[in-house]
Amino acid sequence: MRASRLVTLLGATAVVALASDSGALTHVVQKGDTLASIAERYYGLIQHEKLLVAANGLDARGGSSIVLGMRLEVPALSHRRIKKSDNWADLATQHLGAAHRADVLSMANGSSPWLPPADGAEIVIPYNLPVMVTNADSIVSIAQKYMGDPNKAWVLDHYNGLKGKKLAPGDILLVPLTELPLTEDGKKAVAESNPLVCSQAAGDTRDRQRKVQAELPALTADVKGGRYVDAVARGNRFLSASAQLTTEQLASVHRQLLEAYAALEAPGLARAACAEWRKLDGKAVLDPVTMSPKLREACAEPAP
Repeated sequence: MRASRLVTLLGATAVVALASDSGALTHVVQKGDTLASIAERYYGLIQHEKLLVAANGLDARGGSSIVLGMRLEVPALSHRRIKKSDNWADLATQHLGAAHRADVLSMANGSSPWLPPADGAEIVIPYNLPVMVTNADSIVSIAQKYMGDPNKAWVLDHYNGLKGKKLAPGDILLVPLTELPLTEDGKKAVAESNPLVCSQAAGDTRDRQRKVQAELPALTADVKGGRYVDAVARGNRFLSASAQLTTEQLASVHRQLLEAYAALEAPGLARAACAEWRKLDGKAVLDPVTMSPKLREACAEPAP
């Protein structure tokens, strides 16, 4: 069904609601508010008023004026923790409305649709911004306006299943917003609007995972460089936030701690680290070529 037909049947507000992501928050217009001031409050950029216009179908109403007490949807990204059974296609269907949008979802999270998402990773869910096409619009101009790059027109074509079809005035084009940082006021508003998902909406877990991922090479370097005490300190600092890390990250930390504890002549801690590593990493192998006898001893099954 054409988007313009949907507008006729349901009205622009209904179409906006169908396209909205759960990460959005609601703003009730107060005295003195303008779209620019609201955009600056939540995003720190007055230029983002165009997002408020599109998200609320203000163009469809013949203008972008707002009135006291009006409820506005403020676009925001949402987040989700990955489970072992998840895959990009199912996630795209659930959160973005179609399996073929898996490429945009995976790329927004630094991955590819053919690679499984990391167990325990917190991923960002793009916001589907519904843009009503006008006579002056083209898919290239919309890509420039909302994605900052006219060359991303092909992304919009694929995302909306157009297959090269020319846009017509009144059509609704979904623009996936993958980068939408919030101000502190914006983060606070998201938390207050949905306290059950406030930590995920703010992306705290995702930020922590990124920081640990960037620092994991330093942990490996500590071990390889014989700085075992430093490695233990760094590894345990990572584990202090273990609930926020991916399964792969936890396995990597315990693997390095195994080596550090063994070198420090702490066999009990080495055994515990090995047990955790092997539990978390289903492909863990006690390779006699790459692992010293001391490490293999630490990983040996206890006698019955």
